Amino acid sequence: MIRGQQIHVKMTGDASLPIIVFLHGFTGSSSTWIEVMDRLKGRFKMVAVDLTGHGKTAAPSEPSRYTMEEQVKDLEELFSTLNLKTFSLVGYSMGGRIALAYTETYPEHVQTLILESASPGLKTEQERQARREADLRLAHRITEQGIQQFVSFWENIPLFESQKQMSTERQQKVGTERLAQREVGLSNSLIGIGTGSQPSLWDSIRTIRVPVLFVTGEIDKKFVNIAREMNALIPKAIHKTVKNAGHAIHVEKPTLFATMVGEHVKKQKI
Repeated sequence: MIRGQQIHVKMTGDASLPIIVFLHGFTGSSSTWIEVMDRLKGRFKMVAVDLTGHGKTAAPSEPSRYTMEEQVKDLEELFSTLNLKTFSLVGYSMGGRIALAYTETYPEHVQTLILESASPGLKTEQERQARREADLRLAHRITEQGIQQFVSFWENIPLFESQKQMSTERQQKVGTERLAQREVGLSNSLIGIGTGSQPSLWDSIRTIRVPVLFVTGEIDKKFVNIAREMNALIPKAIHKTVKNAGHAIHVEKPTLFATMVGEHVKKQKI
C-alpha cells in the first residue's frame, strides 16, 4: 500500500547487485519487461512497476490521482518502502515521461536514466490544449466502447505499424497484455497524465546532470527527432538509434535492448 493505493511490482535479483527500475508505457504493465529482465538476470536486482491504472496496480476513479505530480510522489514512497536508495531508471514512452520527471525531482536517487521513445511533453499551451482535447475524446471512446474495441484500434495506429513484422506469438503476447487493462485505468491515464496534461519539461531538462541514454527506433521518426533535440540539451547524454525498429524497441528487439541497458549501466559502475 503506497499513499493509500495498492501498487504492484515484479522484483528479481539479490539486493547486493546494481539496481535497475523499469517503468512501462501506456496500455502496458510490468509484464512488458519480462523478456528484457530474463536476459539481465543474475547481473542486476530488477524492479518493474505497474504504474497507476495499469496492470495489477489500483485504478482510481478520479483522473486527478493520475497526474505527474501524484505518480512521482507514489514512486518516491514506493522506492523508500523497498529501500531503493540509488538505482538506474529505465522508462518507455509514458513511463519515460514519468522517469524523466522523477529524475528532475529526485536526482539524488538516479545513477543513470535510460529513456526509450520518450519525450519531455509538449512545448506550447496551444499544442497541449489540442492534445488534451484529443486524449479526452479517446478516453471517452474507451469507456463507451470497451477495452476490446479500443485495443483493436490502438494496435493499428501508425506508431505500432512495425510490430506487425513480429512473430504471431509475440504479437499475441502484446495484445494479451493490452486486453488485460481496465477501461477506467486507461481513460483516466489519458486525462490525468497524457502528454497534454503533464507540465512541459523542455526547459527544466537542462538541469539534469546524471548520465542519460536515449534509445529510439529508426522507423519512429518523430521520437528520433525528439531524442536528438533532448540529447543536445543534457550535458551527459547519449542518443542511440536502433535499425529496423519502431516505438517499442524492448518488445521488437528484447535481446538488443537488454544488451544496451546492461552495457550502459555497467559503464556507470566503472
